[in-house]
Amino acid sequence: MFESEHDRAKYQSGDPLKPDEVTEEGVIISPDTQRSERIPPGQSRTRKWPILHASIVPEVPIEKWRLKIFGLVEREVTLTWDDFQALPRSKVFADFHCVTRWSRLSNVWEGVATQTLLQLAGVQPDAKYVLCHAYDNGWTTNLPLEDFLADDALLADKHDGLAINADHGGPVRGMVPRLYAWKSAKWIRGIELTASDKPGYWERGGYHNHGDPWTEERFGY
Repeated sequence: MFESEHDRAKYQSGDPLKPDEVTEEGVIISPDTQRSERIPPGQSRTRKWPILHASIVPEVPIEKWRLKIFGLVEREVTLTWDDFQALPRSKVFADFHCVTRWSRLSNVWEGVATQTLLQLAGVQPDAKYVLCHAYDNGWTTNLPLEDFLADDALLADKHDGLAINADHGGPVRGMVPRLYAWKSAKWIRGIELTASDKPGYWERGGYHNHGDPWTEERFGY
């Protein structure tokens, strides 16, 4: 039933937590969790923490992990693990919707807000899009800059209080809760700001260029 002990610990045995039941101070509440119906069209709730990926699961040692912020920025930035950990922390309560039609509700992600990261590098006026780069065979995904900078978007190293393991995109993965899950890059290593849109791995393979779960932007443009 479970891929690992890590996933056994993540099994949700009861009803999903509601936004007004989040008692920890400072947690950002993703707006989609406040909808009267939290599961988008065509989706169904899972209590487990499924594992899906395009190819390999890269093992990235903490001491070798790097995050590069580049492209249309005022100053290129490369962060080590220690650099990343020293930045202001953020927690987000959000639902998670996979294009393969499952939704995991009431996740708490912890890491560094995308807004904080791009403040370090500075955003040039011509920047309109973000291309996220990952450690698994050069995998990429593209997002409008405004989606990447949403208040509930972050780069996460913890999920529900536990460090994110390699199967789920650790040591650090992107998290943009209001889009389908493939837009939240696992094993992230780079954030590239661009003036024009550059479709990524799944987008070039036929997935929708934007990926809004509420309008079922699954495939095609």
